Amino acid sequence: MPAGYVIAQLKITNSENYKEYVEKVPDVIKKYGGEYLARGGEHQVVEGEDNFPRIVIIKFPTYEKALEWYNSEEYKPVKDIRLQNSEGSNIIVKGV
Repeated sequence: MPAGYVIAQLKITNSENYKEYVEKVPDVIKKYGGEYLARGGEHQVVEGEDNFPRIVIIKFPTYEKALEWYNSEEYKPVKDIRLQNSEGSNIIVKGV
């Protein structure tokens, strides 16, 4: 089965409150078999606009597991912290 990837592009709007998300989310990701491939860090936009300066890529064992994580009861309160303190986009894609 192909892996599932979460690609998040974010602009943090309240860095102090966002710290709580950064502290809590790794345990929930790990519970669903996810692992970070990129979490912030240096990057270069080679085409288009850089509207969201923080990029996160998470790999899950399957596409279905990535969706299960995103829609889980465990992630819901953590996701709310992110939504209240950042703006951006999240994409879940099935690998090849």
